[in-house]
Amino acid sequence: MITGELKSRIDKLWLEFHTGGITNPLTVIEQITFLMFTRLLDIVETRNEKKASRTGKPFHRIFNDEQQELRWSNFKQIGAEQMLPLLRDQVFPHFKSIAELDTADGAQPTTFREYFKDAQLMIQKPTLLVSAINMIDELPLTEGDTKGDLYEYLLSKLTTAGINGQFRTPRHIIRLMAELLDPKPTETIADPACGTGGFLVGAMEYLLRKHTSPEGVIEHPVNGKIEKTYTGDLLESHWQFIRTGMFHGFDFDATMLRIAAMNLLLHGVDSPDIHYQDTLSSNFTDKFPAKATNGFDVILANPPFKGSLDEEDVHPTLLRKVKTKKTELLFIALILRMLRNGGRCAVVVPDGVLFGSSKAHQALRQYLVEENQLEGVISLPSGVFKPYAGVSTAILVFTKGGRTDDVFFYDLQDDGFSLDDKRAQLYESDFAGDLPDVLNRWSTRNPAIDTDKGTKAFFVSAKDIAGAKFDLSINSYKDTVYKIENLESPKIILGRMKILESEVMNEIEQLESLLS
Repeated sequence: MITGELKSRIDKLWLEFHTGGITNPLTVIEQITFLMFTRLLDIVETRNEKKASRTGKPFHRIFNDEQQELRWSNFKQIGAEQMLPLLRDQVFPHFKSIAELDTADGAQPTTFREYFKDAQLMIQKPTLLVSAINMIDELPLTEGDTKGDLYEYLLSKLTTAGINGQFRTPRHIIRLMAELLDPKPTETIADPACGTGGFLVGAMEYLLRKHTSPEGVIEHPVNGKIEKTYTGDLLESHWQFIRTGMFHGFDFDATMLRIAAMNLLLHGVDSPDIHYQDTLSSNFTDKFPAKATNGFDVILANPPFKGSLDEEDVHPTLLRKVKTKKTELLFIALILRMLRNGGRCAVVVPDGVLFGSSKAHQALRQYLVEENQLEGVISLPSGVFKPYAGVSTAILVFTKGGRTDDVFFYDLQDDGFSLDDKRAQLYESDFAGDLPDVLNRWSTRNPAIDTDKGTKAFFVSAKDIAGAKFDLSINSYKDTVYKIENLESPKIILGRMKILESEVMNEIEQLESLLS
């Protein structure tokens, strides 16, 4: 977890950009990311040089003999007036020209062209560039997963929702969804609207937690508490697949796409499969046929909640299942098409998907229940996505294929944070409140036992759901428990009011006597 000192450094760096005239949060994050990445490349090159010196084995160099001035360790020492044109005219174009790097040692990134496509240095003031270089040079990017934590803290500064209902999903909600699906190190994982890559990173973090032996857990004190770093030492035979073949993301926002790629790279995924693509369009199916249909084992997503598309822009296979223009419905149909048979998904949806009365809403829910295995509906409190939005949401958990017999419902009321715009952490752990109970009830769920609809967790049969027009709202099935309150009679209440009135009048008379 990031320390207060490191937060202060990032806050100071953020302020430097703001006072330097760069105020768009996405642009600030993108520029800081590029500079962090530039430093990391130099660190990788230095490490590989030392390794080659020891072993005598060659490696694919990022910087040849004529490009040494483009390395972080060299250009950080030159003056401001020389540094700006060097980065703008030589360093960034150099990164764009790199197609692939040798990954025989599994330690360095493999593809840059798409990440750096159209990338440019937006910093125009030499003094701002020098300040940013000096601050980033002091960040502990090589210490454990500090670079990942730093990056997540940067992303937390995205405090406004984007167009079409795009906004960050809180990390603890991502963790909950990853835990519910339990992805394996041999499975392919995708997000059809990946944004900054939070779900893919969350899946990676889950793998590290689950596949680290007791000997691989590194404990270190942070602000008086013991924090743990998971090495993933039990994943040794899977690392190549994890780094180059496991993670797949798509988005049609070029800036978010670039940030997602960097996010994964800084979390140890060297070559994620990240593409600029509108996955709802016909072009997606034509361009990526193997991924658009039966392509993945696991999908984690929080697709855009609002917006609509012209039917001619949507692939016909989606419209056959649910004839609609609403993106929140089309994405569910898309996810089911992208999953392999037996593939699993956890997806955030607005409550309207659960109880909407249109033909499209009912058809989608019927499709989920009758032609697939709808396993769970986790109702989330309406403040989960504040300050971005106050919309009520739920998590749908389902498996492609088969049929639904019973659906597990959970009424999650406390996610461990306040439900106002401040979203203050309420407990010592950032995974608290109802979240551990959700996982416990999920792992021990039993439709024969979990029948009490007056509790937080219970099952509803597919037959009952079908009889309710496939309504998936938890309030449609939850038994409301009414508590009888013994209230005083109106006469007694009026008597107390008279006594209070008399006391007030007496005090007023005493004040008047003091003034006379």
